[in-house]
Amino acid sequence: MTTRRTIAPEELDTLDLADPRLHAESDLSAVWRHLREHEPVHWNPATGSAPGFWVVTRHADVTSVYRDSTRFTSEGGNVLETLLAGGDSAAGRMLAITDGERHTGLRRVLMSAFTPRALEPIVASVRRTVERLLRDAIEKGTCDFAVDVAAGIPLGAICDLLGVPDSDRAHVLSLTSSALGSHDADSTAADAWIAKSEILLYFANLARDRRESGHADVIALLAGSRVNGLPLDDDEIMLNCYSLILGGDETARLSMVGAAHALLDHPDQWRALQRGDTGIDTAVEEILRWTTPALHSGRTATTDTEIGGRAITNGAVVTVWNASANRDERVFDDPDRLRLDRTPNKHITFAYGPHFCLGAYLARAEIGAVLAGLRDLVAELEQTGPARPVYSNFLSGISSLPMALKGA
Repeated sequence: MTTRRTIAPEELDTLDLADPRLHAESDLSAVWRHLREHEPVHWNPATGSAPGFWVVTRHADVTSVYRDSTRFTSEGGNVLETLLAGGDSAAGRMLAITDGERHTGLRRVLMSAFTPRALEPIVASVRRTVERLLRDAIEKGTCDFAVDVAAGIPLGAICDLLGVPDSDRAHVLSLTSSALGSHDADSTAADAWIAKSEILLYFANLARDRRESGHADVIALLAGSRVNGLPLDDDEIMLNCYSLILGGDETARLSMVGAAHALLDHPDQWRALQRGDTGIDTAVEEILRWTTPALHSGRTATTDTEIGGRAITNGAVVTVWNASANRDERVFDDPDRLRLDRTPNKHITFAYGPHFCLGAYLARAEIGAVLAGLRDLVAELEQTGPARPVYSNFLSGISSLPMALKGA
């Protein structure tokens, strides 16, 4: 991995927390710790044409913002990229950036596809896929865990749900990898915009094909549903498919790669997993806390208010940092230590409140399948080359992890 420079709290005034390079190439642990202790609601000043924004770092404050969609709306955008650009044109039509009754109705429709019972065949398929990919990697001896193993798991599951043809899946993966982050430090905002536009166009065409098609997938579900008495139009179907494919692929995939990297870095925890000293479900929660693939979430203040004693003006951009809250000493004992048997584990990797991740059950099942597969099929793990980070101010993780796997 690119050498990560530890950033000291004394450098805080020089940092722009919207800079993807900062998150990819730096260790901000000391900065987050300083902010939680001394300035839990911090102002990141304007840079160039981008406005300033509030940075919320304590677990209690983060959850209070997540919980209150009246004072802190998602409809101005929910990530820094769109918030700093002036908003998101999909607001009020895409679940993640819709609040109020519309959000409740749309979530109710989609939730029917994400219940444990509805997901049974998808989860069974995930387990088969994990076993096949790990056995292939063991047989070859070496692999890029990010590309050869993790990339094929969550994308396959969400594409099954959406009914994306097998022939299109490699193309969809390449687009999702560019839309929210990049493997390349020199990637531009224009590259991400092009990828997002292509995803939207793809699902717009798929939505049109699925109307009256008799398919039994999430696209057909959306096409046949009403929210607050009104049917969804093609744009709304397209936007929600876009949201599901990005949310369902990137974060789970990065947690899986992060899990393998964490086991390499913490051989005591790898041995504990192999021995069965910790249950898979408990280990999954700690991996979710440890990796925190979604660094932040964003909101817009709808009124003059306050957070943690700091005055927040109407219209201000407020960002809540899961990466900091998941290491908050007030909530987690010894938070900078990976403990696969950690319990309780009140991480907020899936957010909190009305916008709690719709696909949390599926993501947990996917990560659990990977951990169980490593435990049952792999005797030894070895890193064979440098890992490469994702360049993003929203996503955190590894885009390439060369490894050797020896079968049990």
